[in-house]
Amino acid sequence: LHAAGNTIWGRSRDHQQSATVADLFAEAGLDHDPELLAAYHDFWEPHTYTDPAVRPMWEALRAEGIKVGVLSNTIWPRARHEQIFERDGVLDLVDGAIYTSEIPWTKPSPQAFAAALEAVGASDPGRCVYVGDRLFDDIWGAHQAGLRAILLPHSNIPPEQIGHTEGEPDAVIQSLEELPDVIRRWS
Repeated sequence: LHAAGNTIWGRSRDHQQSATVADLFAEAGLDHDPELLAAYHDFWEPHTYTDPAVRPMWEALRAEGIKVGVLSNTIWPRARHEQIFERDGVLDLVDGAIYTSEIPWTKPSPQAFAAALEAVGASDPGRCVYVGDRLFDDIWGAHQAGLRAILLPHSNIPPEQIGHTEGEPDAVIQSLEELPDVIRRWS
């Protein structure tokens, strides 16, 4: 599965081509059956968590009338992400979400960002901010779609997934707690 995953993520990185868990299994030459899917999710369970700072930060943003959206390059289905957000107590704060397993594109494609804007009911990308941990996918991609972009550079991204490093953020934060203040300064 690891080699198949690298192939799938390579397509995402180099061609902004989305994929699903079924695509991963097919690439690995495996049948997509419920037991295999359950084992796959069980493997990832200890590695999936929502940062504890997310809930208070999203609450602060929503208290100021700011909608919260999620755009994730992922092979997992919406239901899996919603289970994680529900488990971690933040699903009720998401105004809209796009998971690239549901659309043909991945970040940095402008179409992926446009889908995310539509999901939260935003029509003016210039009034939107994207926060991400990857210079090319998140920062450069957001700019290409007309959004401001904030870099939160703390993820442990495998080198084979980094790809391009173009992208100059409008701001850099070191923790999620800093985000509401940055957005307030821009208002």
